Amino acid sequence: MDIEEEIRALQLDSAEGNGVINRDDVKPDTEMTDKMDEEHDSWARNPEGAKIEEVEMAEKIDEGAKDSIVSQQVKVEPKVKDEEAPALENAEVLDEVEENKKRHLNVVFIGHVDAGKSTIGGQILFLSGQVDDRTIQKYEKEAKDKSRESWYMAYIMDTNEEERVKGITVEVGRARFETENTRFTILDAPGHKSYVPNMISGAAQADIGVLVISARKGEFETGYERGGQTREHVQLAKTLGVSKLFVVVNKMDDPTVNWSKERYDEIESKMVPFLRSSGYNVKKDVQFLPISGLLGSNMKTRLDKSICPWWNGPCLFEVLDAVEIPPRDPNGSFRMPIIDKFKDMGTVVMGKVESGTVREGDSLLVMPNKAQVKVLAIYCDEDKATRAGPGENLRVKLSGIEEEDILSGFVLCSLAKPIPTVTEFTAQLQILELLDNAIFTAGYKAVLHIHSVVEECEIVELLQQIDPKTKKPMKKKVLFVKNGAVVVCRIQVNNLICVERFSDFAQLGRFTLRTEGKTVAVGKVMDVPSSAIA
Repeated sequence: MDIEEEIRALQLDSAEGNGVINRDDVKPDTEMTDKMDEEHDSWARNPEGAKIEEVEMAEKIDEGAKDSIVSQQVKVEPKVKDEEAPALENAEVLDEVEENKKRHLNVVFIGHVDAGKSTIGGQILFLSGQVDDRTIQKYEKEAKDKSRESWYMAYIMDTNEEERVKGITVEVGRARFETENTRFTILDAPGHKSYVPNMISGAAQADIGVLVISARKGEFETGYERGGQTREHVQLAKTLGVSKLFVVVNKMDDPTVNWSKERYDEIESKMVPFLRSSGYNVKKDVQFLPISGLLGSNMKTRLDKSICPWWNGPCLFEVLDAVEIPPRDPNGSFRMPIIDKFKDMGTVVMGKVESGTVREGDSLLVMPNKAQVKVLAIYCDEDKATRAGPGENLRVKLSGIEEEDILSGFVLCSLAKPIPTVTEFTAQLQILELLDNAIFTAGYKAVLHIHSVVEECEIVELLQQIDPKTKKPMKKKVLFVKNGAVVVCRIQVNNLICVERFSDFAQLGRFTLRTEGKTVAVGKVMDVPSSAIA
């Protein structure tokens, strides 16, 4: 009966220790093996008796072990669960709070070439702590070596060597910064007239615009006169849905200006009537302010009275932070025009969400080729996200489609309500400025820019002319129109494109027509054939 006593002692030890192993516990283990050997010998001598003893032992071991294990679980498990559950809940709540805390806005910098758009963009990134002093020193040296000392801030935005050598932005530069209440994505649009199509793709993604005007003598006049990019950019921005515009009068520190109130007032007095004629409500949607992009004056902090005694208004960061957010519909049908695509362990598309919400694992459609795809991952800026709402610039990894089957201008949309696809639609056009000796009539050909689509088009038929005063159709049949006219017409394109009626979805229903590098008309989609709507 020695074995039974040993086992009882062992059970008591394990119950008292509550499952915690001490060094002393190791000894009984070795003794246990000895007893097992003895047990084996006794079994060999008397199998029946040994069996009975073995069964009794096993039952006792089981009962003891069960008791100790149950007591352990009862004591420990609920504790762990109780601690973990609130921790997880808190983490989720924190994520939600973090996510909803700051709104997101896309800001496009537009204006004539050499007005200082990239320099202002670079200065914003420097002032908001996105770029360190060491990098700035490196760019300063690089600019000095090229005998272009004043360009160093622009190098933050213009990363391409060609852009740095010429001092001209070609591609739309992208960067991000944050203020107290808002996350901003900067879109630095090219100002040169050769790169207006790139500027259009930048402005199409923007919520608000910053029109940069150079106060330097001669530079404002060049940008503002006929053929200057200041005019064209304003008209395009309005057409592309940039509803709020901040007009920053840059280079106020220039020796020819020296923070002169007269020069600032002269620029404002010339710009206001033009902005009004372009469709902006100057009192509500436009704000003027003087800055110096190179020195960073009136950007993050207000102007010192010793520099500019007459300015009492806010600085650039203040007005950007206080701007009202445009209305967005997170519960609408999902729409994301694709502006770019590439391969990275799968097919990745880039674009701005215009409506609806996307989540990891969603099934969506790529229109117009009706390819059903699955969302594998979502990246917002550089960070991975599980979902994203309207206004966000995303990179979305898709399965079910090859990268070569996607073109810029395709739209990622919801399965339930896909976007209409058309080769012909009815539109209302405003003719801005036709090329010399051109008349606008059926058969007129141009390049159509609508969201991220660039497609050749032809005017098939002029339906009616609109009286600019009464805004009602004129009775007489129209065969051709001249500059300044408003006309309803049918437009045809060669390939299927994704468009929406302007009344249903303004951002995907407004467009521009360009010919030979000039914007000739702006318009909105009035109707699409019923067969186009799925």
